[in-house]
Amino acid sequence: MQLIFGELSKGNDAPFLDAMADDMQWTWMGSGPWSRTFKGKQSVLDELWASVRTTLTPPYKAMAHQFIADGDYVVVEASGQNTTPDGKVYNNKYCWVCRLSAGKLHELREYMDTQLVTETFQG
Repeated sequence: MQLIFGELSKGNDAPFLDAMADDMQWTWMGSGPWSRTFKGKQSVLDELWASVRTTLTPPYKAMAHQFIADGDYVVVEASGQNTTPDGKVYNNKYCWVCRLSAGKLHELREYMDTQLVTETFQG
């Protein structure tokens, strides 16, 4: 995860995407309109990551500030450093709870500022 975030901080998402297992499940936590789960690596790539690539100006960047590991789980506290194509600053803060097995990322539960998401992408 440290290697992945080292590359994400430079805008290189390839190691992150390569680390995803075929059964990858990414959940935006919460109970609001942004809460949902992407099931399977293809869903993550086609629905979530394709949207990231159209709603944020490349390169997409996320910087890790803290890692906490326990068994198969790694918790990453991170922040984004991004802008939208129309120039809005989008620097969300994240907590990702990740489950890894055999060197692959199988599950990611994402906690983020959904009010910022709403203001940036629907405001």
